[in-house]
Amino acid sequence: MDVNAAVAAAAAIAGLCTGVIAMLAFRWSERDQARPTRTSLHTDAVLPPGVDTVLSVLRSSAVVLDESDSVVKASSAAYALGLVRGGKLAVEPMLHMARDTRRDGEIRQVELDLPRRGTGRGEALAVSARVAPLGSRLVLLRVEDLTEARRIEAVRRDFVANVSHELKTPTGALSLLSEAVMDASDDPEAVTRFAGRMQIEATRLTNLVQELIDLSRVQNDNPLEDAEPVRVDELVAEAIDRSRHSASTKQITMAAGGTADLHVWGNRGQLAAALGNLVENAVNYSPARTRVGISARRVAAPGGDLIEIAVTDQGIGISEKERERVFERFYRVDPARSRATGGTGLGLAIVKHVAASHGGEVTVWSSEGQGSTFTLRLPEAGAVRDRSSTGPDRVDEDDDRPYDTDPNAEIPAPEVLP
Repeated sequence: MDVNAAVAAAAAIAGLCTGVIAMLAFRWSERDQARPTRTSLHTDAVLPPGVDTVLSVLRSSAVVLDESDSVVKASSAAYALGLVRGGKLAVEPMLHMARDTRRDGEIRQVELDLPRRGTGRGEALAVSARVAPLGSRLVLLRVEDLTEARRIEAVRRDFVANVSHELKTPTGALSLLSEAVMDASDDPEAVTRFAGRMQIEATRLTNLVQELIDLSRVQNDNPLEDAEPVRVDELVAEAIDRSRHSASTKQITMAAGGTADLHVWGNRGQLAAALGNLVENAVNYSPARTRVGISARRVAAPGGDLIEIAVTDQGIGISEKERERVFERFYRVDPARSRATGGTGLGLAIVKHVAASHGGEVTVWSSEGQGSTFTLRLPEAGAVRDRSSTGPDRVDEDDDRPYDTDPNAEIPAPEVLP
């Protein structure tokens, strides 16, 4: 009986000890779960309410740093820009700004040039960084990419400088020539010579002002508001007629060929000006007794058929380096020749804007000493023909070779216009 009582007492004591141990283990587990960890210190819970939502919708790059300079939160734009790597802010000047702001609470802003991520070239990103305190322990870094804004500002600044220079040249010449006419009032031959020069400079000034007006118009107007089906044959004939005199003076043969009865959709005036500029450039940059070809064809494209109008010359050609810049405003491949022909450097810029505003493009193929081919691609006016028709003039959409890239190539069924 005493033995049984002893066994029962021992079992009771053992059960009590097991219960106490289990209760202590449960309490310890709860306390351990409630203790902050390294990971939980860098979660959204430490951010002030609403900050996470604001950062997620910002277009600019944003980074939140804690007191140990670790990244608490960063927007996707910050990662794309290369600001955050391995959980740390990777730009040393910005890190110094964040530390200074955390120390004294003062908002700081600076503009920096950062190396472009993923390129081996010396290109740089222009950014504006602003650091401000966020609560008692955090700082917010916001970075704006200024690269495109600076590029546009540089283009605008260059444009104003070029316009000023181009206007100053003929106006200065007119001023000097008028003085020369006054001084040579007793010499009829000199007066006639100076008056002829004045007419040339006045024409150059008039052309420059007109092309500036045309460029402004094609940039600001919507050509499709007054769009209509335009016959390509008529555009080609008008462009040839525009350059007929200068081509005849240099004994340049102009030949028109390709597919007949094609139509494009757009503003007739702008399209005529664009094609006229291409033909005029081809004549101006071609040596005497050569040929300029204008040809048109229809090509198939995924979004609808396109009309290609190619202008081919046998001129001086364009180097690969300059080929990328020929559509810039006031850029000239041969400045001396442009001065001799009265070129303003705006013709190809107008062509580019007209093509883009009509949903098309203009491209160039060229080889130095052999000539150039400028190809204007525009959407076809689908209402003027049956789109289900097919013919020998159709081109497979995978064939993207420029038409008549060889200046010596034969133009199909040309109509030679002296």
